[in-house]
Amino acid sequence: MSHHLDSPLARQDPRLDISDVYVFRGGSGTVFIMNVNPLSGSGGFHPEGRYEFRIDTDGDAIENRTYVVTFRDPEPDGEQAFEVRRLDGADARDRTAPGVVVGQGRTGREIRGADGTRIWAGPAADPFYINGAVVGAVKHAVANGTPFEPSAVDYSASANLFAGTNVCAIVMEVPDQAFDTSEIGFWGTTALATDAGGWGQVNRCATPLVNTIFNPDDSQRADDYNTTHPSHDRMVHGPLVAHLVAKVVTAMGTSDDPAAHAQRVADALFPDILRYRLGTTADFGFAGRNGRGLTECVPEVMFSLVLNRAVPLGIDARSAAGVPGADFPYLAPAV
Repeated sequence: MSHHLDSPLARQDPRLDISDVYVFRGGSGTVFIMNVNPLSGSGGFHPEGRYEFRIDTDGDAIENRTYVVTFRDPEPDGEQAFEVRRLDGADARDRTAPGVVVGQGRTGREIRGADGTRIWAGPAADPFYINGAVVGAVKHAVANGTPFEPSAVDYSASANLFAGTNVCAIVMEVPDQAFDTSEIGFWGTTALATDAGGWGQVNRCATPLVNTIFNPDDSQRADDYNTTHPSHDRMVHGPLVAHLVAKVVTAMGTSDDPAAHAQRVADALFPDILRYRLGTTADFGFAGRNGRGLTECVPEVMFSLVLNRAVPLGIDARSAAGVPGADFPYLAPAV
């Protein structure tokens, strides 16, 4: 699991639960993907919600541009009308700002905005893949400060936990000329209109598995993580992450200086943003991170970073993903 149903707020309405986000080089620009409503994709997108693609263009972990996608109620055939707006500068951080309409269309069909942005939204096969037994063992080790023991995992029954499940995906390819910088930071958020007026943030996602590894799914801590801003991560969430990592690597004996390793992990994860150099090949790898592509084995990278040792998944993750090549809309058809 990446961030599938990762908090009490997310479980109240899976249509607002972000399972994963991606950013990588497309055919003519930068592709951003937000997947929500994991495990089934039923019900489509929330007609009272906001799906927000937040982009930092100057490296301060504060958004300078936000693309907001909103949907209408589902039609009898299941399709939904939707609209995409772009907000720049201070408006990118203001959920009351009107923004500029980029494009309008219906789910299941590609639309093109006047600025050349291509957008598609609809059900798709979940491109994330993981062995459930391994993630459970890693979560237990981190939460309890006990060793992760591969010998305790039943690898004979290894399987992709999300094989055969759907998500609702929003895919957006933004032309190269839309940005006046060489590097961006990206994260996704969802928000829902409140009874008191205004908006309440429900979920956020950038680096895969952060909330899953460090915060129990049914905890207030998981809600708190999803409703804070990445610019506050180092101060708000960094100390706990460093504490948990130091405990588990101490128990495993995988570092001569657990405190220093733990601080390196916290510094690598926070602020929780996917940094990406425009025009380059995405690579979420052991040696470094540059965006995130659809077929990278991110669980191995994340588990190894935290535990400071190799963590075998026991499945051929890339073949299990079933992700196609570079044709828009990039994701595999719903199953």
